[in-house]
Amino acid sequence: MKTFRSLVDKLDEQVGNGLENVLCARHQRRLHRLGWGEVLEPDGAGDRFGGRAEVRRGNRVEVLVDGEEALPAIQAAIRNATSHVHIANWHASPDFRLTREPGAPTLRELLATTADRGVDVRLLLWAGPPVPAFQPTRGLVRSEQRKFTENTAVRCVLDARERTLHCHHEKLVIVDDTVAFVGGVDFTALEGDRHDSPEHPPDRPIGWHDLMTRLDGPVVADVAEHFRQRWTEVAGEDLAKPDVPEPAGSSDVQLLRTVPDKTYGFAPRGEFTILDGYLRALRSARRLIYLENQFLWSPEIAEILIDKLCDPPDDRFRVVLLLPRKPSNGADTTRGQLGRLLGADDGNRRLLAATISTHDGESAAPVYVHAKLGIVDDEWMTIGSANLNEHSLFNDTEVNVATGDRELIRATRLRLWAEHLRRPEPELDTDPADVVDELWRPIAEEQADRERRGERRTHRLVLLPGVSRRAERLQGPLRGLLVDG
Repeated sequence: MKTFRSLVDKLDEQVGNGLENVLCARHQRRLHRLGWGEVLEPDGAGDRFGGRAEVRRGNRVEVLVDGEEALPAIQAAIRNATSHVHIANWHASPDFRLTREPGAPTLRELLATTADRGVDVRLLLWAGPPVPAFQPTRGLVRSEQRKFTENTAVRCVLDARERTLHCHHEKLVIVDDTVAFVGGVDFTALEGDRHDSPEHPPDRPIGWHDLMTRLDGPVVADVAEHFRQRWTEVAGEDLAKPDVPEPAGSSDVQLLRTVPDKTYGFAPRGEFTILDGYLRALRSARRLIYLENQFLWSPEIAEILIDKLCDPPDDRFRVVLLLPRKPSNGADTTRGQLGRLLGADDGNRRLLAATISTHDGESAAPVYVHAKLGIVDDEWMTIGSANLNEHSLFNDTEVNVATGDRELIRATRLRLWAEHLRRPEPELDTDPADVVDELWRPIAEEQADRERRGERRTHRLVLLPGVSRRAERLQGPLRGLLVDG
């Protein structure tokens, strides 16, 4: 039996390697054909920002953690609009409320009231899949569109220019071209409740950890221009090119996008600067890679992490991954890549992969990690809508922002680690390797041991299992092979 299992494991590894090689070769051919091939090749310059997307100077960036902080800030900005409100999202529900205060308006009411004041309100949503294979279906989206627009001055346009089996996934709000929000928060309760706090109270079916950024300054023009480009093509309304706002802070910010080729006239060869940004930053890592993400499918990302773990750039180099326990449609692929990473770490304990849940005495509930965050060495950070999978890096429309503001990056990491570790920030303000070795790992391992013994867990953090067949981890990317060009 042992010999048979060994043969199965070897066959599985060969199949996994073969499928992954096919997928990566497909991506290489596609990007080279489109003039983006250099993204996949290390350029040796060590420049985390590169020249493929403009770096705007003089911005103010505020990181909004979880729905409790992000949603009220967006509502306040919309209420203060004087010229226009532009929203692009994967899906938005008219009955969604951005706050849970007594008397809080629904999203439809908020937008309609804003439009009644003479503010132009434009809402750009994905039209849904062409066949009702998953949510939101086109029937549902059309129904929601009618609710937004009936007896209101709100304009809601549906974008059906997606690549086959892919979507428009970005989450943007632009107000008066002077403030913008970019991140991962959807305006819907579809597939999960977006309202949550860093406490993640277990009084709901599932918690929801997410991130949004509020932007002030010149980079807002880039967010506004992206919306203008999409809206002009889809709605047929020629919007004025946004003016560049005056400097509002000290942060350098870069807008990164995924725009698939053959989707829009403004980018016939596509744009893959999110992939470019991640690959540049991860290749440059020396001491710390910290990722929060819904998925970890991408072999391009995994290969860099594997190389770093096999040949660490520093004895105190660490990789920390915060992933959901059960991704909505990619559990095996996420776990499979994680299994490869653990194998590359080879017991050196440089890699830690964990998830979070919430506990209150006898009550417990999972917390879904929906955030899309990357931090490298406290010197580069990206937040946006892009997952680390083939959809987000090659085939969906996505928008991220990246910054090199070290003070902001360190403050963001400490705040998030305080949330997940349940420790005060000053206790964590030391060498990240020490925090990983002395807090992250002991807590996560202890809670995993309690689970294995059938005992009740006492902390929200726990290790993720990393075992699955290599071929299984490629279920998601395999689907990409059928529709990727």
